[in-house]
Amino acid sequence: MISGMRTILLGCLAFATLHAQNNLTNAAVQRYFNTIRTNLEASAEVMPAEKYSFRLTPGQNTFAEWMNHSSDRNYRDCSTLRGEPAPEAAKRLASLKEKAEVMQALKDSFAYCAAALDKMDDRKAGSSPEISYAFLHIIVHNNEIYGNLVGYLRVNGIVPPSTAAVLKSQGKTR
Repeated sequence: MISGMRTILLGCLAFATLHAQNNLTNAAVQRYFNTIRTNLEASAEVMPAEKYSFRLTPGQNTFAEWMNHSSDRNYRDCSTLRGEPAPEAAKRLASLKEKAEVMQALKDSFAYCAAALDKMDDRKAGSSPEISYAFLHIIVHNNEIYGNLVGYLRVNGIVPPSTAAVLKSQGKTR
C-alpha cells in the first residue's frame, strides 16, 4: 500500500513538474509578448501616414525608423531563438519609409517571432546566454521602443493604444 502511494505521489510530482515546466515562457508570451505586439502594431496603425517621417527632435529617429528598428531586432532575436540566420526580409528594413510597407514589415517580424516562441519552452529559454538574451530582449526592447513611440503619438494628439485600451475598459474615451 505504501509503495503504491509512493508511486502515485511520484507520478503526480513528475506530472506537476512537466506541467509547470513552461510557466515562464507561457507567461512571457501571453502577458508580455502578445501585449507589446498589440501595442506596437496598433501604434503603427493609428499614426497617420504623413507622420511616419516625424521626429520628436532633430537628433531622434523618425516614427518609421523606430518601427523598422523594432522589426530588425525582432528578426535578429527570433532568428537566434530559431537557430537560423535572419530572413532576407530583415535586410531591406532600413529602406522602408511608407506607412503600409513599415506596418507590414512590423507585422511580419512579429509573426516570425510568434512562430519561434511557439516552439519555446523554459528549458530552451535558459539553454544558453544567447538564447536567454534573445528571449528576454524581444519583450524588453520592444517595450523600450513603445515607450519612445508614446511620446510621438501624444505630441501628435493621438492616445497611445495601451492608454486607449484602459480608457475603453473604463467606459471612457479620453
